[in-house]
Amino acid sequence: MATPNIVVSTKDASRLEALLASAGTEAGDVARELEVELARAEYREPHDMPGDVVMMGSHVRCIDESTGEQHAVTLVYPNDADFAAGRVSILAPVGAALLGLSVGQTIQWPLPGGRTTRLTVAAVTSD
Repeated sequence: MATPNIVVSTKDASRLEALLASAGTEAGDVARELEVELARAEYREPHDMPGDVVMMGSHVRCIDESTGEQHAVTLVYPNDADFAAGRVSILAPVGAALLGLSVGQTIQWPLPGGRTTRLTVAAVTSD
């Protein structure tokens, strides 16, 4: 499966790069995957971001293509994460996978234990 193009705001990118730098090696595999995503992203100023792109703080409805389950999550920084409330950290596999995707795009993403998932973005809204 081809990796979809992603768009990231310059504001999110600078905050995420600082987060990754401060996390160091403890951040693990997800942080490394997120670094790869940031390296391949197209960057735009926040006011030029399309409304259907997943950014930090976006509310996302996505479909797990392997199970057909739909999930509603909000993409947040690690300190604001609360799985029970649907607030998923950018350093969680699902959070890192969704960043920069637009409605209709699907990505295959590694999970712990050598598994993978395929997520499709169904809807995006922001605060």
